[in-house]
Formats: sequence, structure tokens, C-alpha cells
Amino acid sequence: MEIFTGREGEIVLKKYSPIEELGNLAGEYAEAMSRTLGYLVCITDHDQMVAAYGPKQQEYQGKAISPELEETIKNREAICAAENEKNRIPIVKDEQMGTGAQVIQPIIAAGDAIGSVILINQKDRGKPAESDRKLAQIAAGFLGRQMEN
Repeated sequence: MEIFTGREGEIVLKKYSPIEELGNLAGEYAEAMSRTLGYLVCITDHDQMVAAYGPKQQEYQGKAISPELEETIKNREAICAAENEKNRIPIVKDEQMGTGAQVIQPIIAAGDAIGSVILINQKDRGKPAESDRKLAQIAAGFLGRQMEN
């Protein structure tokens, strides 16, 4: 829980998000990955989208994550799914399904699941490549280590 004062002297209570501390870094990392891969790249904490870059990023940036994604992060599950597979989940609340293949990798810092890295390939709707899964693991590992420092 973060406590601070507002412009008019009011006290503001805000739920603490460790990933938000990395907001700029997370955004730059998502942008670099998206520019290289051509995918929508999202970075979340356990409540909301912290960074989104790539095709249709405006549909994701700053939005609350879906209950299914929240549960996936909590359970430390990795998902690698084609568009029509049963294990594919919505990323944000009220998302229209069918946006392409997805890779979801939880971010672990100091033993806690604190968010996720998501790659969505909207051009190829088949099973994501093993290299995509590895890239998401690298990104999640890097961001998790940054939180530990």
C-alpha cells in the first residue's frame, strides 16, 4: 500500500505495484521486443497492464487484466497457445477473443509472482514457436531480476 498526499492536501491510498517502479524500463523493453518481432508485447503486474507496445496497443495499455490472467500469474503458469486452443485466455477484462497466438510468462521476483510478459502474434494464429516462448522467459527473467536489485 502506498500512501501520499494529493494536490489539494488530501491523503491518497494506492495499491502498491512493484512492476510500476519499472514502468519506463518495462515500456522500453516492450517497445524493443515489439519492433523486433512485430508482435503486441504486454507487461503486467498482478492487476493491470503496465506497458503495451505494438499492434492494437491502445486496446490494452492501462487496462485491468482479466481474472483468468490474474489466476495464471498467481499459479505461476506459462501459456503457449494458438488462437483456437482451449488453454488460450483473455488478457484484459472484456477482451474480444481471437486476437492471435499468445505466449504468457509470469514474472517472478524474490520468489513472488509479480506480473507477466505477454507476446501476441496477431499475424500467425498457429502454435507459437519455441523461440517465442524463450523470448518471453528471457524478458520475464530480466524484469524479475531488476526488481530484486
